[in-house]
Amino acid sequence: MGSINFEMLRAQWPELASLGGFAEHYAHTDASSVLIKLRTLCENLVEGIYQTHALALPCQRNLFDLLTEASFRKTVPKVVQDKLHQIRLDGNKAAHGQQTQSETALGSLRDAWDIACWYFITYGGGRPEECPYYQEPPAEDTRITLKKEKKTALEKLAAQEAQLQELLQQVERLRAQAKAAGKTEAELQAFKTAGQAVADILKFDEAATRKRLIDRQLLEAGWHVDPHGGNTAEVGQEVDVAHQPTETGAGRADYVLWNDAGKPLAVIEAKKTAVSSDKGRTQARIYADGLEKASDQRPVIFYTNGFDIHIWDDAQGYPPRRLFGFYSKDSLEYLVRQRQIKQPLADVEPKKEIIGNRLYQIQAIQSVCERFTARQRKALIVQATGTGKTRVAAALADVLSRTNWGQRFLFLCDRLELRKQAKNAFSDFMSAAPLTYVTARTAQDRNKRIY
Repeated sequence: MGSINFEMLRAQWPELASLGGFAEHYAHTDASSVLIKLRTLCENLVEGIYQTHALALPCQRNLFDLLTEASFRKTVPKVVQDKLHQIRLDGNKAAHGQQTQSETALGSLRDAWDIACWYFITYGGGRPEECPYYQEPPAEDTRITLKKEKKTALEKLAAQEAQLQELLQQVERLRAQAKAAGKTEAELQAFKTAGQAVADILKFDEAATRKRLIDRQLLEAGWHVDPHGGNTAEVGQEVDVAHQPTETGAGRADYVLWNDAGKPLAVIEAKKTAVSSDKGRTQARIYADGLEKASDQRPVIFYTNGFDIHIWDDAQGYPPRRLFGFYSKDSLEYLVRQRQIKQPLADVEPKKEIIGNRLYQIQAIQSVCERFTARQRKALIVQATGTGKTRVAAALADVLSRTNWGQRFLFLCDRLELRKQAKNAFSDFMSAAPLTYVTARTAQDRNKRIY
């Protein structure tokens, strides 16, 4: 399968060039196929980097673990890693049947071309002038071609797909046989320096990559984001913020998430993907200060470099922590509302009808409540069989619910009989609370929401 933009790879990596060609072929007719092909392209490219440097493979050889392995992260420039992650995420969604749009496929195709150029120069000894100018695949409707010569076209595509699969299997066999010498730390650093230099020469649009990452993550959380960088009722971009420590007293926040009354729920500060997301923490706090003065509502703080996301709910005294996605509008509204409705845990006693008069159970619940009051997010209780673990869990859930410290609680069991017992106990002691009994027997049950 020939390609428009990936032919510079064919001499050394024909499988990558063919995958790029297939992605281009489906660009305007089958967005899901484009994203799946590009994910496969990236997976093979990453495997090639591991083989070249003889990097230690992670325990699980999936693309996420390959990209997050420490040795790989030390070797590949951050902006390239982020492009690879975005293609991985889009490809995963397409492979799991989620609806995708042509614009997403075309954006990922351009990212894949950026990565291909970087790979060609860094590992193939190519020169920047040997990389073609990017051309978007023409909007030729493959379906019309199929209607004209349906049988011939389908047979040709099937044959090409079979050839590609055979080529990929051959590459995998060769990689399994290869025994590359281990690289020293100095050699790895030299490759990283060279790779970063190539990324700089190619002038990757790092800001656009970061924005695309953040926009897609906000869309996944249910926010209405303007694809052209404008403002919506829910998401403001490049928002002017007053009360700033600047000469003019004004600043500009990257994103502000609004509630229906026009008050800020969250502010998002985005820093370069090549630097730590922590660099944006102080700036995000300053923007939050300004928005609070203007609206009498302090927003929740997020800061990110496009991939690493941190949340900082300083209004409730919590330290920053890393997340794997932005909060939805409902979750942020609940988080802001908690500031007014939360009650001190020390003011509420566990219900005696749940735990009875067992002193050790009362002490366990009090210890957990003290830990949560100290703004710790985790606690561990270890109890022997028959000492009332389920009752302690029910009593603790009841305390957290009555004080508005929690809205949803998940009770996990490793045996069917224990699950049935736990369900009966929670039904007896918290009969007014909505309860979902989850089983893995059917897909419908697996998709149930848990309260």
